Amino acid sequence: MDGPSDTSLQVHPVILAGGSGTRLWPVSREQYPKQLISLIGEESLLQSTTRRLDGFDFSYQIASRTIVVCNEEHCFTTAEQLRASGKQYKLLLEPMARNTAPALTVAAVAIIESEGDGIMVVMPADHAFRDIERFQAAVNVGIVHAAKGRLVTLGVVPTSPETGYGYIRLGEALTGEDVMNARWLDGFIEKPALDIAKQYVESNRYLWNSGIFIVRASVWIKAVEQFQPKIHAACSAAYEKSVSDGSFVRLDYEAFKSSPSDSIDYAIMEKLGSRDPICSSVVVPVVAGWSDLGSWDSLWKIMRKDENDNVGQGGAVMFEAASSTFVHSERRFVACVGTRDLIVVETDDAVLVADRSYVQDVKKVVDRVRSERNTLAVKHRKIHRPWGLYDSIDNGDRFQVKRIVVNPGAKLSLQMHHHRAEHWIIVRGTALVTRGEESFMLSENQSTYIPLGVTHRLENPGRIPLEIIEVQSGAYLGEDDIVRFEDNYGRG
Repeated sequence: MDGPSDTSLQVHPVILAGGSGTRLWPVSREQYPKQLISLIGEESLLQSTTRRLDGFDFSYQIASRTIVVCNEEHCFTTAEQLRASGKQYKLLLEPMARNTAPALTVAAVAIIESEGDGIMVVMPADHAFRDIERFQAAVNVGIVHAAKGRLVTLGVVPTSPETGYGYIRLGEALTGEDVMNARWLDGFIEKPALDIAKQYVESNRYLWNSGIFIVRASVWIKAVEQFQPKIHAACSAAYEKSVSDGSFVRLDYEAFKSSPSDSIDYAIMEKLGSRDPICSSVVVPVVAGWSDLGSWDSLWKIMRKDENDNVGQGGAVMFEAASSTFVHSERRFVACVGTRDLIVVETDDAVLVADRSYVQDVKKVVDRVRSERNTLAVKHRKIHRPWGLYDSIDNGDRFQVKRIVVNPGAKLSLQMHHHRAEHWIIVRGTALVTRGEESFMLSENQSTYIPLGVTHRLENPGRIPLEIIEVQSGAYLGEDDIVRFEDNYGRG
């Protein structure tokens, strides 16, 4: 269905932020995955992705709102990071993970519903590019082809034989005036063995699969209707029955649950021929310092190293007679003596030590931890909430100690506990406390007591973060012992 370009179409950045990032455990976890973490520089991977089309100055206009598809569990943290980036956004909230094909389909439905059509630049939230100018130049080539009704993917020119990436096989060269460094796409290949990867790189006929796609929303929908009608029906119904709350669009649970779970590659791209009548598929090569940050080793490769190829990240790190060692320290001092090709990751509640050649197997550790019903695979000691965060400092039989930080102007829900009492000590800022029928202010070094069964609320009316130490005591201290009466964040 190739045709002339339509320069009136807007370009919509679409960010897929539903991944769990298990291979970057223990920093990345199910409730706080890698796209929300600052692994390179001060911004999170999600925030740096939102800036990837900043300053785009080609023949097409970039839409003012970024569309982000993410898990409903991460909606408040995602929204807060987008606000901190100064971005206008529309969050499409998945009630459960269904892989990238349904995620892209609901984004296309949303664009068609609001704009009639548009060109989607689809970017995973957990990748990195060193050369944004070259990336944008490749995107511009892809947009020109997408405007003609083609489904475009960016293929990264490989620099080494990698077994952790999928590959794209290049087809014949395009002919005519619209070549612009693009090729017909001849096929996708899953992660190969090392000897096969070496053959791919030497042949110059294969590119790394970046997972970045550029396509008109209407073209994507036609392809999904043709090849994955169940995904199309489920996603269309999930959006039609969705509930909007400002910038949040909560997809219907039952409809979205009925969608098959499948990736863009498997669901659509592998079923398209380069000259398919539904839409032809094109690949645009890009050389821009790309990494998918899919493992600790991939992070080591793109970081600045010392004279012995060591990388120390985060807290205090010392190397002595070490080489090719990566250390990520969140709090404690880490010293590596005589280590070679090692990965060391330290967090408050877990430490990972791995040979660099085995980093792809970190996922197996996470699977084992999860199978043992250990919460270390799911959440950190520090838990982010829409009002701030809490850090579980200590616990024992019938007690738990937390450090709670409430953002300026934020407040917790009006709530009550059946099985625990709480003592609050203000260590920074000012607190407005509701306890039963009374309300009162507390400042630094003051404290109060919340008896079991009493309705209460904690608010921060000030301009600096409120920090308190909370001591819980009682027969049961689980987070599910909360009865909410009022909540600013739509939690029941």
